[in-house]
Amino acid sequence: FKLVFFVPRQNTQVVLSSLFALNPTRSPSVSSSPPHSATVGRIGLYNGCAFVSQGTGQFQPSEGAIPTIGEVGKPEMVEEDRVETLVIGTVEQVKEVVKELKKIHPYEEVAYDVYKLEDI
Repeated sequence: FKLVFFVPRQNTQVVLSSLFALNPTRSPSVSSSPPHSATVGRIGLYNGCAFVSQGTGQFQPSEGAIPTIGEVGKPEMVEEDRVETLVIGTVEQVKEVVKELKKIHPYEEVAYDVYKLEDI
C-alpha cells in the first residue's frame, strides 16, 4: 500500500519518525513468518523512505471545529508537505498505521489517501 498524507511543514519529521517507529525491529530477511505489524517506509534494504513535496494547504474550519491552526469561519492557508510512503502489511495492519497517523498528526481532521499497489 502507499500512504499519502498532508502535514504542516514543521511537523513532517515528527510524524514520519513516529510512523517509522512502528516498524518491526527484526530484519525482514531473518524470518519467513510475517511481522505482527505493518512495515512503514521500507524499500528493500532501505528504511525511512518517503517522498516529501512542498505545497500550500487550504481549509476553512466550520462551526463546531476545534482547529489547531486558524479560526472557525475564516479561510486559512498553511505551508504543508505532501508525504508519500510505503506501508507493507495486511489491510488490518494498514488501518493500524492510519490510526497512529491520526493520533500523532497535529490536525483535528487528517487529509490522507491509501492506495493499493500491485507488484508487477
